[in-house]
Amino acid sequence: MFGTDTGRGAKIELRDCSQPLPAKLRCFDLDLTGYQLDRLPDDLHVESRLILDNATRLRSLPANLKVGSLSLRNCAVLDALPEGLECWFLDMTGCEQFSRWPQRANISTGSVILRDCRSLAYLPPWLTRLANLDLAGCLQLQQLPPDLMLTGWLDLAGTAIAALPPHLADTRLRWRGVRIDRRIAFEPASISAMEALREPNAELRRVMIERMGALEFAQQANAQVLDEDTDAGGRRRLLHIPLEQDEPLVGLNCRCPSTGREYLLRVPPKTKTCHQAAAWIAGFDDPRDYHPDYET
Repeated sequence: MFGTDTGRGAKIELRDCSQPLPAKLRCFDLDLTGYQLDRLPDDLHVESRLILDNATRLRSLPANLKVGSLSLRNCAVLDALPEGLECWFLDMTGCEQFSRWPQRANISTGSVILRDCRSLAYLPPWLTRLANLDLAGCLQLQQLPPDLMLTGWLDLAGTAIAALPPHLADTRLRWRGVRIDRRIAFEPASISAMEALREPNAELRRVMIERMGALEFAQQANAQVLDEDTDAGGRRRLLHIPLEQDEPLVGLNCRCPSTGREYLLRVPPKTKTCHQAAAWIAGFDDPRDYHPDYET
């Protein structure tokens, strides 16, 4: 195995580890991808990079943990970070239960990636200076800390952030990695289907359609009706819109029978019927296996 003090520059890889780590373990890099236990030793010391991706049982980290780079991607049950945490790079992509920041911590200078942290409703006031901040998929976030400074970019796709404070007016904006301007970010009602259809960049066009809303885009673009039938919500239609240098937008236009709200749900481009679309949305590969009492 290895000693507790492996020396400066030592890199240890213990993927899918299911045994407790030795006491007073010290190393430069530690890769614990797939870690099978719910906690780490309190006396663990990692100088540069600690990787705990896909540690699906991990519930807590040691207090006063100090590390250069901390990766916690897809730690499914981790809901809080420890008091006294210090790092310059933090990646918590897919930590859907994460919701609590420590009262005292220092995460600064580098990048913080919180993509798809769906339970996260706020950012801490001590988060004041970063290069990049990725909040894509943080559905509950409505605002940024008042003293936060960003020297790089901000990804705010899917958040409820409706404006930036004046001191972040020059921050570069992204939407799931696609560079966007402030109008696309904060004034989606100003985007027209004609403008989106004329956009030569396919990735940016997809963002513009998302910001408009697929249903509004389809209505403005005079979508072709491929198929039509009825379900418990009333009439439903399979709509088709060709997109230049991209696969066509095909979606099921339907209403929720409970709320009456109208939707356009995107489905694979080769879909031919409303039933086939509803089956795919419900998770059926073969529409012949899909026989609901009623479809929504």
